Amino acid sequence: MAERPNIIVFNPDEMRWDTMRHMGNPAAKTPFLDEFARTEAVSFRNAYCQNPVCVPSRCSFFTGLYPHVHGHRTMAHLLRPGESSLFNELKDNGYHVWMNSRNDLHAAQYEGWLEENADEIFYGGETKPAPGTVNPDVRGTMDSKNFYSHFGGELKLDENGKNYTRDDEAVDALIHRIKHPVNDKPLLGFVGLMYPHTPYQVEEPYFSAIDRTKLTPRVKPEECTGKPKMEQRLRDLQHMQAYTEEDWDELRAVYLGMVMKVDDQFRRVCEALKEAGIYDDTAIFFLSDHGDFDGDYGLPEKAQNCFEDCLTKVPFLVKPPNGEAVDPGVSDALVELVDFYATVMDYAGVKPDHTQFGRSLRPVLADRSAKFRDYVFCEGGRMPGEEHCDESHINGSNGSPPSFVYWPRQTAQREDDTHVKGTMIFDGTYKYIMRQDETDEFYDLSADPQERYNRIDDPAYASKIRELEKAMLKWYQGTCDTVPLDFDARFNHEMLWAMLKANCIDDEERKLVRDAIWADMKMPHVMELLRKHREGK
Repeated sequence: MAERPNIIVFNPDEMRWDTMRHMGNPAAKTPFLDEFARTEAVSFRNAYCQNPVCVPSRCSFFTGLYPHVHGHRTMAHLLRPGESSLFNELKDNGYHVWMNSRNDLHAAQYEGWLEENADEIFYGGETKPAPGTVNPDVRGTMDSKNFYSHFGGELKLDENGKNYTRDDEAVDALIHRIKHPVNDKPLLGFVGLMYPHTPYQVEEPYFSAIDRTKLTPRVKPEECTGKPKMEQRLRDLQHMQAYTEEDWDELRAVYLGMVMKVDDQFRRVCEALKEAGIYDDTAIFFLSDHGDFDGDYGLPEKAQNCFEDCLTKVPFLVKPPNGEAVDPGVSDALVELVDFYATVMDYAGVKPDHTQFGRSLRPVLADRSAKFRDYVFCEGGRMPGEEHCDESHINGSNGSPPSFVYWPRQTAQREDDTHVKGTMIFDGTYKYIMRQDETDEFYDLSADPQERYNRIDDPAYASKIRELEKAMLKWYQGTCDTVPLDFDARFNHEMLWAMLKANCIDDEERKLVRDAIWADMKMPHVMELLRKHREGK
């Protein structure tokens, strides 16, 4: 491995794990990611995010901390000055940090705060807006089945035969920096995409590329029992009951088309690394922050306190730098996104400046059959009365207007009995979800991989439920807080002098002790200095 490998972080938004062909989806078209996983990288089948929405997840995997540790469990609480992350830690340790501005990580009200965390920030917005949808009226009126569906459909092409978005602009900017370095420092390049985040819309050739007949069966809400109140409430508010199976298939196919475009963009970044001659000495990370219902359970988009695999299990592929052992292919090891932070820091040779809970993936990258974690965790929702945790709080005390596409979700999140706090633990077979003020959930994924049937009251699983409850308690106990790595002084100089000066028998001792105190010598050492001084007389 090069002494200081370059690091590339490619971060699509809202991409669920099963949108890649090598994860068994016959309708997916991800040829580059599939080949990347087959020949050079490890692709984790069981990689779990620590919160099923953007900001809390990113605050977690960029710091190695779980959302509950510092309260980063809401869309409205980002990293603030004084909180470190992967970006500033590597910048302070000799990396040239390039990022685009879409990282959903740094609180924007502090002027200059984002800029402190990078050498270069690409804001973009210099190209004209991309063409809109082929059908500009696809959303319809407020009582239409598509009004809250997030569905846009096919996008138009410009005079160059493209739909050139801000994602494309950011990818091109990263490629430019890869090919034209500004110094000889190792590069940390981060590109955060919007795709395949909603709205579900994409241009040709991606729009027509997905074979609708190959889509896997959708999980239908009428097939399920014991699901959380949030899901039913969202269905009621989104009024998509008129959606036919053909409608859902179109939405799902467009989502896969968006992922196909992401695959193409990732390919271009890797090709640029090869053209620049630095591909081998670069550690490459491809990961998403959370997934998407994509029609499962009768829902589009996501929910902050729901924990099905379609939301919590994400793509996570890692190619180590040259010289590091790698066993390419798909790994079934349980991993968490906090492990992303630990692995990047490990490859960079930088010691974290704070306690963190990720683990370096080096062992399982070298042997993808290796066992890595016994459990993975995810958490979301809020406590009753925590209005400041609602996304709607961002938009004023009355929330968003009903015309806003997120109005259903933000309305549901304002309800204490709907947006209840929940925590998930999964051991690879059994998933238990503890909720603050609602029925808990328990799923046996060996018998019910699509999490249709809540078995929380099934006596056959009682002992396993108790086992997972205890494991969750131990996890919370071990991660509920952190202590800073530096020390605080209990006494200032004047306090120490007041405590010790009466013990001095003459002016010589007074000067000796006073000088030692103001030289920041600790009390035991001052006393030892005084003792030796007296013995030497």
